[in-house]
Amino acid sequence: MKPYQILKHQNPKPFILIPHQRSLFSALSSSTSDQSQSPSSEISPDVLVESARSSQWHFIKHLSPNLDSSLISTVLFNLHKTPELALQFTSHVEFHRLDIKTRCLAIAVASRLPSPKPTLNLLKPTVSSDIAGVAVIFDELALARERLGISTTILFDLLIKACCEMKRVDEGLECFYMMKDKGFIPKIETCNALLSTFLKLNRTESAWVLYAEMFKMRIKSSVYTFNIMINVLCKEGKLKKAKDFIGFMENLGVNPNVVTYNTIIHAYCSRGRVEGARFVLNAMRSKGIQPDSYSYSSLISGMCKDKRLEEASEMFEKMKEMGLVPSAVTYNILIDGYCNEGDLGKAFHYRDEMVEQGISPTVSTYNMLVHALFMECKMDEADDLVKEMEEKGLAPDQITYSILINGYSRCGNVKKAFSFHDEMLTKGIQPTRITYTSLIYALSKRNRMTEADNLFEKIMKKGVAVDVIMFNALIDGHCANGNMERAFSLLKEMDKLNVPPDDVTYNTLMQGHCREGRVEEARKLVDEMKRRGIKPDHVSYNTLISGYSRRGDMKDALRVRDEMLSTGFNPTLLTYNALIQGFCHNQEGDIAEELLKEMISKGITPDDSTYLSLIDGMGNIDQSVESCNSC
Repeated sequence: MKPYQILKHQNPKPFILIPHQRSLFSALSSSTSDQSQSPSSEISPDVLVESARSSQWHFIKHLSPNLDSSLISTVLFNLHKTPELALQFTSHVEFHRLDIKTRCLAIAVASRLPSPKPTLNLLKPTVSSDIAGVAVIFDELALARERLGISTTILFDLLIKACCEMKRVDEGLECFYMMKDKGFIPKIETCNALLSTFLKLNRTESAWVLYAEMFKMRIKSSVYTFNIMINVLCKEGKLKKAKDFIGFMENLGVNPNVVTYNTIIHAYCSRGRVEGARFVLNAMRSKGIQPDSYSYSSLISGMCKDKRLEEASEMFEKMKEMGLVPSAVTYNILIDGYCNEGDLGKAFHYRDEMVEQGISPTVSTYNMLVHALFMECKMDEADDLVKEMEEKGLAPDQITYSILINGYSRCGNVKKAFSFHDEMLTKGIQPTRITYTSLIYALSKRNRMTEADNLFEKIMKKGVAVDVIMFNALIDGHCANGNMERAFSLLKEMDKLNVPPDDVTYNTLMQGHCREGRVEEARKLVDEMKRRGIKPDHVSYNTLISGYSRRGDMKDALRVRDEMLSTGFNPTLLTYNALIQGFCHNQEGDIAEELLKEMISKGITPDDSTYLSLIDGMGNIDQSVESCNSC
């Protein structure tokens, strides 16, 4: 097939003769007949420019592997007054193969377009590639800007924005200072992008350093700038300063808006300071700024976290009376609040109300309700709700499966828990650490420790970051099964993986030792806890007291009780039950009775275990009951 036939075959549109097309045919012919010569050396920039202008993109695409950067650079310069055409040309010449100079020229040409998106799309791969550092890119953009006679600083602003969108904020800041050194003033939108990225990355100190630099450069802040800095103060927990900052922005002639106040209201509510949030809400109204749905949702959320559910419901009704339409998020806040309090009736009431209002429940809505049903051991209702969710076209997510697996694990249905695990995998949903912890817990409670260990090994091989909770579940299972050697090997493995043990880890190991009568070994673990900086709690002391009491070593048991008091922990029902049981077994009923009186005087109500110990110790049911009643 001849060259012109090849070209005609590749483009079925009517063939248009253009100037220099013969040169192009010649180049194509030479590229197929003589590989020793560079085809680009026989193609003039004019040929490529005319090909681009007549949309003969197949010519350019076919030749692109053989076009050098110098030739492409010349074509881009010739097309710079028609940036749309230049951008199309760039897309057909394998942008990633170009040298940094040509890339930056292409970016500079694209910056003439009304939308910044094409320029950002070229900047991001350039910044992320290894072709040059951001300082070199900045300098090359400056040269391209001069060559094209661009008077604005848009290229540098977009470079900083690209860095921010890629979370490469330090490189963006470097460009900011390079602009400053050249006497250029970044746009306020550029500064806001840097500040916002620092905020998202929780680098509040860096945000303040940049803000101070902006102030020195007399870059005028917008309301968006002030809102970011108020958010920074809120994140730092400086809520009073955040409120005072409103006065500062007003003095500079910038009026706060609803977002300004909502930021502070949300911060107060998230820290449980609902009354402070109410004060800000009133201040907002006094300035003539009407609260919106977000304002009320924040207050409702704060009240729910503070377990002030009736007030939250009243606030919700007030919000509706003001003509504000609640979102699914607002309903979910209330549903979550009532689910946490175990009031499923009210939780489902709000689910039904949102449906009546034409607001579709979300996956989060169903997740909260399913979890609440599992907490009440209403397994069938939870299953029905998951089916309803799927019927409405909502796919269970990672959280849904974690709830299902955890729920069935807690109820001892290991088979069903693992069936959901398998279903997750078939749907391409990766189990979370919580999911695996639930499965290990379920196996441990069913004494299936070999399977639990095997699952743990699989988790490790998958690269899942195991935590102290997962280790504790596995250690608890081995301690309960008397396999202390394996339990302590897991403690060593925690150290190797830099997973610090906590008080639960040690309490579990202590309980394992005491179960086997090795109270001295358990006592040594308390000292080890202290060396690690872990403070023993009432569970630690009660474990030792129970261990000594079961063995009849009441002096040691009382000594631990005194140590418990000296460290600021008050004896609990478990403490007294263990001591009473120990003295009763030692036939020292008088001391047991004194302890009973003491616990009642401290407001601790005896339970069945207390009375059974006394009855057993005294050997006379009537006498025991009479003694208990006299207390």
